Amino acid sequence: MGRYIKEGNGWRLGWNAEAPTYQGLIAGEDWSIELTQSEFQDFCDLVQQLSGMMSQMTNELMEAERIAVEAETERIWLEVEGFPHRYSLHVIVQTGRCCEGSWSEDAVVELLQAIPRLTLF
Repeated sequence: MGRYIKEGNGWRLGWNAEAPTYQGLIAGEDWSIELTQSEFQDFCDLVQQLSGMMSQMTNELMEAERIAVEAETERIWLEVEGFPHRYSLHVIVQTGRCCEGSWSEDAVVELLQAIPRLTLF
């Protein structure tokens, strides 16, 4: 599979299939976290799940109403917070390393567009 890096303003996703333990990488403006394949898959799945939930909320909320929604597996916890069409994203890795990071609303827009184009699994 090789190595892949996708990046934009305030975000980066990486994959190295040959890495012995941590094949995935998620990063923000000034932080990065290496993830196992399972953690990275959970991250991608949960981001898409939360994005879908936020889209569904568009017709349920008033224009100026903000919302926070979270989802988790035993490995990854994610929260989106903001408006259904524009929100920030926060991640906590719940296994071993116990680390966290977040992306601004601007970075999340591009990050969401990149995840479906990943063809790593």
